[in-house]
Amino acid sequence: MDDMFKFSDELGPFKIIHVYEPSIGLKAVLVVDNVARGPALGGVRMAPDVSTEECFRLARAMTLKNAAADLPYGGGKIVVYGDPKMPQEKKSQLLRALSSALRYTEEYIFAPDMGTDEICMACIKDEIGRVVGLPREMGGIPLDEVGATGWGLFHATEVALQYCDFELKGARVAIQGFGAVGKNAARFLSRKGAVLVAAADSRGTVHNPEGLDVDVLTGLKDEGKSVLDYPGGEKLGSDAIVSVPCDIWIPAARPDVINEKNVHLLNTKLVVEGANIPITEGAEKILYEKGVLYVPDFIANAGGVICAASEHQKATRSTAFSLIEEKVRSNTEQVLEAAKTRGILPREAALELAMNRVHKAMKYRRWSIFSSAPGFV
Repeated sequence: MDDMFKFSDELGPFKIIHVYEPSIGLKAVLVVDNVARGPALGGVRMAPDVSTEECFRLARAMTLKNAAADLPYGGGKIVVYGDPKMPQEKKSQLLRALSSALRYTEEYIFAPDMGTDEICMACIKDEIGRVVGLPREMGGIPLDEVGATGWGLFHATEVALQYCDFELKGARVAIQGFGAVGKNAARFLSRKGAVLVAAADSRGTVHNPEGLDVDVLTGLKDEGKSVLDYPGGEKLGSDAIVSVPCDIWIPAARPDVINEKNVHLLNTKLVVEGANIPITEGAEKILYEKGVLYVPDFIANAGGVICAASEHQKATRSTAFSLIEEKVRSNTEQVLEAAKTRGILPREAALELAMNRVHKAMKYRRWSIFSSAPGFV
């Protein structure tokens, strides 16, 4: 029993629910981490090797991300055990069953994440209605199609370059995870003159120091193919993306892809974290000590959730993109300026920003350890 609480602290988690329906092969975990600022908003992630621990860490990242973006939402996450490439009919069946099982868990709002998309969200909408990231035909702002997270990464990168010794035009970019987030980040960055020199997916890496055609790569991925199908460039293993020489390295795949064992392989000047928790804290510290600047995940990749929150509040796409630009740029500047002037890690500065907002909200809860804390501001 004690093992169930090994991840708990003063913020949460508020609730953990395991959903199991063996007749259709459904196995999933919901973690509602913190609801002090509002209902938990976070995506549904599907992968064969997810876990309750990963779900908790991702839910906590959402708490911090929503707070840092100053959104009226808490943090939560769902992980579904399964192959995201399963037939759509099977995936829809699982998600309909999952949402039905969580029909009365009103503290959580469904959203898309790795392995799920607006089609999946439409199924959930049909079942219970408590969802964002819908197709535009249903009044939604399809996050992946419009590239909301990639738009935020672009602006985080622009701000971060003010603290670097090179410019975006001509900067060499390598992206790990050329899915919805990675390909859209590449699109926005290349429009401003950046050069994509390497891209990786689960099958491998394609590398060309002279540059890759972003439109061709994006077209291949839209057809369900791999970056390895790109006509040209050097074909390497998936892990090779870590050591590709570049100026800007963007992880947009799974958690913990960079850790203390492989961080020394990175050959870059700036890391902009597109995925959630892609780099361990120990590895981030090593980067800082080496003079490699990084923008923490819940600061850099908040574009998707800002867009989702905008949809939930019935805003338009243009309004959502303006909010992403405003909030991501402001938060990136606050964090990197604090890191520079105070000599602290960017993640320390980011955590201070987010935690202060969560703690203030918790003061107004019915039960709060902060409501009577002496000296708390």
